Amino acid sequence: MFWESISSVVLGLALSWVALHSLSDRLPSSRVVFVSGGLGALFGAYLTHSTLGSGHVLATPTGAVLVGAVALSLLVRPRGRLPVRSAAAR
Repeated sequence: MFWESISSVVLGLALSWVALHSLSDRLPSSRVVFVSGGLGALFGAYLTHSTLGSGHVLATPTGAVLVGAVALSLLVRPRGRLPVRSAAAR
C-alpha cells in the first residue's frame, strides 16, 4: 500500500501540472491545484484499494487518476466571467 500511495500522489501531481499548463487562466493558484490533485489522487487510490482489495495493480492507479481528475475539475472556473462578490464584501 505504501508504493500505491506514493505512485498515486505522483500521478495526481502530474495531472495537476497538465491541468495548470492547459487551463492556467481558469484555475486558482498553483498551490491549490497541486494540493487538490495530490490529495484527490491519494483518496482515489485509498477508495479503489478499499473497494477492490490488494493485488489490483492497474485498477488502483486508474481509480487514483479518475478521482484526482474529478477533484481538479471542481476547481475550473467558467470562461469569461468575473467572480461574483457577495453583499457582505461590498
